[in-house]
Amino acid sequence: MQTLTKIISSIIGIICLLGMLLAFIPLLGWLNWIVIPVAIVGLIISSISGSSGGKTMCGVAIIFGILRLIFGGGIL
Repeated sequence: MQTLTKIISSIIGIICLLGMLLAFIPLLGWLNWIVIPVAIVGLIISSISGSSGGKTMCGVAIIFGILRLIFGGGIL
């Protein structure tokens, strides 16, 4: 069961990183509003399973997504 949650958290992390990279394209910054909550769920799942790769990917997606929103004016 724990192996399955590690795989799921890694898949969520990869999807969030790809979504975050896509959100750096101008006029697609709104995508961060979707990526950040999904990455938070992935971070919770990876914390439960103990997957360090999933934690890293989701954490990077959250940090860069929030920074992109701050610099883009999405969070005041």
